[in-house]
Amino acid sequence: MSNFISKEAFVSVKPLFINLLNNLSETYKNITILVEKSVGKNYRVSKSGTTIKDNTFASTGAVIRLNHSYGTYEFSFNDFSKEYIDLIPKKISENLLNAKALHNSKFVNNDSNEKHSDNNVSNKTIINEATEFETDPLSLSDEYISNTLTKILNKALNYNTQIIDCVCIFQYLQIHKLFLSDNKDLEQHIMWTNGIVEPLSSLNDKTYYYLKTFSTLGGAELLNEMTNSVEDACKRALELLNSEPPVQGTYDVICMPDVTGLIVHEAFGHGVEMDMFVKDRALAKNFIGKQVASPLVTMHDNAKTYPESASYFFDDEGTPSHDTIIIKDGILQTGLNDLHSANILGSTPSGNGRRESFERKVYSRMTNTYFEAGTDSLDDMISSIDYGILLENGASGMEDPKNWGIQCMVNVGREIKNGKLTGKIFSPVCISGYVPDLLKSITMVSDEVKLSGCGYCGKGYKEWVKVSDGGPAIKARAILS
Repeated sequence: MSNFISKEAFVSVKPLFINLLNNLSETYKNITILVEKSVGKNYRVSKSGTTIKDNTFASTGAVIRLNHSYGTYEFSFNDFSKEYIDLIPKKISENLLNAKALHNSKFVNNDSNEKHSDNNVSNKTIINEATEFETDPLSLSDEYISNTLTKILNKALNYNTQIIDCVCIFQYLQIHKLFLSDNKDLEQHIMWTNGIVEPLSSLNDKTYYYLKTFSTLGGAELLNEMTNSVEDACKRALELLNSEPPVQGTYDVICMPDVTGLIVHEAFGHGVEMDMFVKDRALAKNFIGKQVASPLVTMHDNAKTYPESASYFFDDEGTPSHDTIIIKDGILQTGLNDLHSANILGSTPSGNGRRESFERKVYSRMTNTYFEAGTDSLDDMISSIDYGILLENGASGMEDPKNWGIQCMVNVGREIKNGKLTGKIFSPVCISGYVPDLLKSITMVSDEVKLSGCGYCGKGYKEWVKVSDGGPAIKARAILS
């Protein structure tokens, strides 16, 4: 396994930004500079053809944040030439002369005396970290990657005549970030890759899909895992041809890790992003220190040590990443914050201040969010149910953090009778209800945790960032339709 060190061109601009920081610090307080460069590609192959595009989230630019009497001011740019960078202090000074006119558009908040500013740090924090991978996708040609996906497509089409297509996707993003302030010198270099194998099955007028996802904090070695999983994905797509929707009602259910992750994300993801606490848009604000789930439930948001696509070493405000315990033994402990919400609420920064890009605002955002493992085996969980449904292949979800309602769509439900799977399949299945009721009903938790990081998460249908979620299998009571 090779260490991710392809960063020389990026790091070469660092002296320019150190000099800029020193110049600005002569006039302004609490100067921070975030510099980013990310590159990546998306590959998609199906019967309709092959497409190769740059990753939508690849970007190059920088954002300066500083304190002014009107609030915290930000200036973003993407010209890294010495000539342009030398002009920035003058440009900022000219902008601030019109501070009143710019207040609504350029000042990100009115708290000009940040409690957690870098001036409050007594010792300089230095981070220089990189993730590892086996195969650098940048070293592979477009032809090689698209041909590999085409082989996966053909493997699916040859599996069974009822497999009429297979969408095969591979994407990667290589991320370099630099954060500078008077008391911080931070670098991180990260590579993640994602994949999807989505066979479509058809019989008469019925068409179904099964979504097999792959993600890693690593490189193009993921292509091997995708290739080896085609038959299983096709088998599951064919099972759906004989499925039917469930009768609406309340059931004993077993949620497989991907469905557990969907519930985690929707139930206690957005609901504990603490900028929503500031705006009084999240019911969770009133439940800190109270029971919100079964004593079997402990929930983490962990960008620091869990190796998934949403991992990082520091956030976009220079706060080192944390393993934040949101729920412990069923009791809600805390939420996830950026510096601004931490200042207002008097909480410790959690390292969850994230930007879609250097041109966008910081928000409190999830990272790798999951339930801890328990001690039960999946076989014991199934055998404990007289009648119920095992849920897998989560599709989509919606949440209402102000009222704690949840709705999750699941692609596959497997009938359980007398402690055994019968082979009967339900699809589609919708889980709905009040979040604490669902989580308090959990009575068994499996001993294996799995996460998936193929998704992005928006903040009100915008401000997209990479997220991962998952957990163990859980046994609960849920409303299904």
